[in-house]
Amino acid sequence: MIKKTTAFVGAIALIIVTCLGTFVLSNIISIEFGNKVYLPKEEYDELMDIENEFKKVLYLKEYIEDNYYQSIEEDKFQEGILKGLFTALEDPYSQYMNKSEMDSFMTQTHGTYGGIGIIVTPGADGYITVVAPIEDTPGEKSGIISGDKIVKVNDREVTADKLDEAISIMKGKPGTKVDLTILRANRNEPLVFTIEREEIRLQTVKSRMINNGIGYIRITMFDDKTAEDFKSHLRDLEAKNLKGLIIDLRNNPGGSLKECVEIADELLGKQNIVYTKNRAGDVEYLKSDAKKVDYPFTIIVNEGSASASEILTGAVKDTESGKIVGTTTFGKGLVQVFRPLSDGTGFKLTTSQYFTPNGNYIHGKGIKPDIVIELPDELKEKVDLSDEEDIQLQKALEVLEESL
Repeated sequence: MIKKTTAFVGAIALIIVTCLGTFVLSNIISIEFGNKVYLPKEEYDELMDIENEFKKVLYLKEYIEDNYYQSIEEDKFQEGILKGLFTALEDPYSQYMNKSEMDSFMTQTHGTYGGIGIIVTPGADGYITVVAPIEDTPGEKSGIISGDKIVKVNDREVTADKLDEAISIMKGKPGTKVDLTILRANRNEPLVFTIEREEIRLQTVKSRMINNGIGYIRITMFDDKTAEDFKSHLRDLEAKNLKGLIIDLRNNPGGSLKECVEIADELLGKQNIVYTKNRAGDVEYLKSDAKKVDYPFTIIVNEGSASASEILTGAVKDTESGKIVGTTTFGKGLVQVFRPLSDGTGFKLTTSQYFTPNGNYIHGKGIKPDIVIELPDELKEKVDLSDEEDIQLQKALEVLEESL
């Protein structure tokens, strides 16, 4: 059913191309007499080519408008056409956003909002998939974990093609509740979570000293202030006689490439951090300067570490600048551009692939750590994991202590 919907909306999306083509041609007419317009033959032939190419689409649009059993609101029809342009790409990361969705996106990136604090994506299997819960939010505290599949929000069934609808239902006034029905890999029956919404305030960097001069920095995602906050926390730790550093990227769904590269530049010497390649084959290298930290560090990752988290992880692993501990990462090797439009809407579009310094393309595969250590299922689902129970953290500590 999802495929059929995608194909239909994708076809309808072509209408807008026709409209744009007609608009351009109608604005370059040469001569007008009364109710007749005379075009140069070249422009007339182009108009006929457009009409012939999209004749079926125009027919379907007119037929729907004339025969659908309910009246059609023009703004919804237009929105469907615009969304269809992106849906036809069959790329879960490319998306047209209406005003409401844009407000939601900007709030998550730059501010606060009422909700449960989980990052989701359309899964290839048609389910809405949890990339990661945001740390210290109701989603994490309730026990939602990376890889969970959301099949119902309250009593409404949802699928990947209804992602925006599901997100809008999950958000709401702090203090109100929402029910999520979840499919989990190691469970035979669906799980139902009743979660109370809170005001989600994004604090993307936290730090502390653990022991023996070893510092710990947790990055929950990369927003537009993460690099600045990371540097501030790092300077504070260094003032406490820092001898080694653990960077925790577990359940970090990614975010700003710029912020990620700026953090990598703090850690690595003069080298490539990542390079991107677009459809035309144009390659852009993002590099770090000669400055780097003078103490050993490890990075902890898991299956919820995605996108920008994997760029940082891949740069460290390929250059052997530090050790990677944990489990294989999510596997998102695509780069999106974000563009707001003048009417308050906007879009995200995948424009390139990214590769680690050694040329590895990790999309759909993820990055395997240098030291693989899996948390037991019962600890994955535990909300407040102590340092002693956290065997991935303990292994990272062990690796650092050996290097010291």
